[in-house]
Amino acid sequence: MSSRTALVLGATGGIGGAVARRLVDAGWRVRALHRGVRPLAAHGLEWCRGDAMVRSDVAAAAQGASLIVHAVNPPGYKDWHRLVLPMLENSIAAARGARILLPGTLYNYGPDAFPVIDEEAPQNPATAKGRIRAAMEERLGRAAQRGEAKALIVRAGDFFGPRAGNSWFSQVLVTPGKPLGTLTLPGAPGVGHQWSYIPDVAETMVRLADRADLPDMATYHMAGHWDPDGTHIAAAIARTAGRAGVRTRRFPWTLVGLAAPFVPLLRELREMRYLWETPVRLSNSRLVSVLGREPHTPLDQAVRSSLVGLGCIA
Repeated sequence: MSSRTALVLGATGGIGGAVARRLVDAGWRVRALHRGVRPLAAHGLEWCRGDAMVRSDVAAAAQGASLIVHAVNPPGYKDWHRLVLPMLENSIAAARGARILLPGTLYNYGPDAFPVIDEEAPQNPATAKGRIRAAMEERLGRAAQRGEAKALIVRAGDFFGPRAGNSWFSQVLVTPGKPLGTLTLPGAPGVGHQWSYIPDVAETMVRLADRADLPDMATYHMAGHWDPDGTHIAAAIARTAGRAGVRTRRFPWTLVGLAAPFVPLLRELREMRYLWETPVRLSNSRLVSVLGREPHTPLDQAVRSSLVGLGCIA
């Protein structure tokens, strides 16, 4: 098995693509699985035709790999209950002792773990999506115990970045491809929130993947960017775009609740409301003990890069 070959599932997505590119920069040979028309060759990736739902496709692409980046999700929230765990089972079957890298989420936790969450906090999710995510991590734990695969979970706050298409930043705060207008704030007034810049998350993941001394089941939390009252991210957007007078408004949670029974996406968003109504923060002390420091791009620099990449400013 090559110690520097990786397979990335979800390389056309925000976090999967960022990790794939950073692995190439770090000297890894990187294969990327794709279903449809072959993407444009870019950044040294080797594209493999296949489907994450087809076990033989994943196994073929994973031949000789020591790392499988499992960053693939069904589009939107459709069929999560039916597709997510089978896709993970395919990665575990293909691993043959290789390490599986999974981007973790806050959905795994319920209010009993708030406000500051470390890696040992109990996972008692409050939502259907959270229960699926917790089941994924539990399954990776069993795989590590049985020697089926090693596991690395890196958990961060809400993503933002130049290619973060499916995120609160790019779907609620701003509109990709359009000049900045009124900024929509999802959080309750005065409630802090944690954000994570995707290139920093990718850098953290690759640095950890390069470590040979990690346990077979390893979980690390990132601190990211902490917005203490829910307004700092909007202020950074206005500041870096030169729009000091930009207006803000609150996310219409009441309207979402009324429409949720009829629109699956809104139903899933409504389930996540609890994460915007109370401060929830990840502790990164374990990560710092391993890496020495957490990769951290200054907020204004990260926000400006995101707005340029999303086509909101020149």
